[in-house]
Amino acid sequence: MAELRTEEEQLEAIKRWWKENGTALIAGVAIAIAGVVGWNAWQNYQENQSASASMRYQHLVNLTDSGEIDEARSLVAEITDNHGRTLYADLARLIDARLAVETGDLDAARAALEGVIESSSRDYMQGLARLRLARLQVAAGDAEAALDTLARDIPAALAAQQADVRGDALQHLGRTDEARQAWQEALAVAEQRNQPIYGVQLKLDDLGAEEATL
Repeated sequence: MAELRTEEEQLEAIKRWWKENGTALIAGVAIAIAGVVGWNAWQNYQENQSASASMRYQHLVNLTDSGEIDEARSLVAEITDNHGRTLYADLARLIDARLAVETGDLDAARAALEGVIESSSRDYMQGLARLRLARLQVAAGDAEAALDTLARDIPAALAAQQADVRGDALQHLGRTDEARQAWQEALAVAEQRNQPIYGVQLKLDDLGAEEATL
């Protein structure tokens, strides 16, 4: 009888505990389940968004390769509007800048590159956009602006290219000795990193040939 009474007391204690805490427990379980379901839904959404961005970017590449520039630039706007925080949006803007240069729309090219610099969360993509912007500025005759652009943060992986473009800007300003040093630095860094870099030796050779004719 004592054992039965003890079991009844335990049962009553459980009932009282459940009455006091059962609702909160159910709510906690429901919240946990909702959190798991919500996280999975969010993950699925992100994966679908990434897949969609990848498909649209591949279509952009195909349009670019086939020379359908108007359609390609329209698709760039769609990708950046719908997938603005993805790598594909950065790549799309870089393509847009190249297409704009090909059509002579330098203002649009500059805007596309500045868009990568301002909106990308990827240091490498920002650095690549700065390099291309600096080249554009040199070509437009604004070498001082190019030097300012090159003085901003550019990843070490792009150091050789950075030195190359800096040499272009310095040469444009008539600062020949500094240009030579920049191009020599570009070659040295490229060799150190085992990276190919094209045209720099030709620039140095041409610089030497010009000096020889003076």
